[in-house]
Amino acid sequence: MRIQFAPYVLDFKAPAGTSRGVMTNKLTAFIRIFDERNPSDYGIGEAGIFPGLSPEADERYFYKMAELVTNVKLGIPTDLSHFPSIQAGFEQAILDYSSGCKGIYFDSPFTKGQGSIEINGLVWMGNFDEMKERLEIKLNEGFKCIKIKIGAIEWEREKEIISSIRAKYDSSRVEIRVDANGGFTMDNIRPVLNQLADLDVHSIEQPIRQGHPELMRKLCETSPVAIALDEELIGKFTFEEKESALDIIQPAYIVLKPSLIGGFSGAQEWIDLAEKRGIGWWITSALESNIGLNAIAQWVATLNTDMAQGLGTGALYVNNFDSPIELSGDRLFYNPSLSLNREQIAALDWRD
Repeated sequence: MRIQFAPYVLDFKAPAGTSRGVMTNKLTAFIRIFDERNPSDYGIGEAGIFPGLSPEADERYFYKMAELVTNVKLGIPTDLSHFPSIQAGFEQAILDYSSGCKGIYFDSPFTKGQGSIEINGLVWMGNFDEMKERLEIKLNEGFKCIKIKIGAIEWEREKEIISSIRAKYDSSRVEIRVDANGGFTMDNIRPVLNQLADLDVHSIEQPIRQGHPELMRKLCETSPVAIALDEELIGKFTFEEKESALDIIQPAYIVLKPSLIGGFSGAQEWIDLAEKRGIGWWITSALESNIGLNAIAQWVATLNTDMAQGLGTGALYVNNFDSPIELSGDRLFYNPSLSLNREQIAALDWRD
């Protein structure tokens, strides 16, 4: 058994504003696993690294990838516990290979074209007019759950955008989630939370920066709007660290990005711990290509959740990959008449 990896740069159709600056492209890497006797049949996965968030987003990333390749050749295990994106991509490649190299990571009614996944409509950061325009597009497309990234412009202007939704739709028609990406401090977050509650906002993700569990706990105890942890989960590698974070902070929700927390196995561990404590959760993609998105969507479809998920749609990039995942309104579907384009994938710059 052998594996190879291929670095790949995804190019955005338009600059994407995040709390970590404006992105015009994003590095990722793919992993394929195959039997040397039949190299044309391979399992494919995406090690979706995220600069500024992934714990391994430095020179260690490709060194670890090369170590994994060597160890697989030698038949010895590789410790990927501190390399969650590589763990995620390796898991996906194994699942695909084990299922016949047909892009079926989780066989379910979803992959047979039955059922769908509700997703939120994401309004990216931008100036006031850009965000208003993006919001109107999402509402016109039929999204019933809107997620707005805040912290890019003055809060009063962002509040105006949220107010414009509530002027037309109450919370029974449109659920509003906001994502602060740690953009506030304990000095300025209180009035924001009160105003979000007045606007009947569902939740706020990561209101203050991660790494301050006691402060976050105080917010969770007193906030009039539900608080969800996102970045706070990243870098928690052991079962004990995960337990401790949830027991100290006691959030209403956690937001799980498989590429940043150790793949499906890492995310499932968080889900199990959260459910034991009555904490809600949803899954979010992390700017993966259609290869990673396809795998994540298939997994989510097996989780039997009725909450809107934070999955992407593959529409951000000019050089994405063909995929069986399709968007209709606010729902993702799997089209079994389509598949990942193996010729397109085989043409990547594979290294071993």
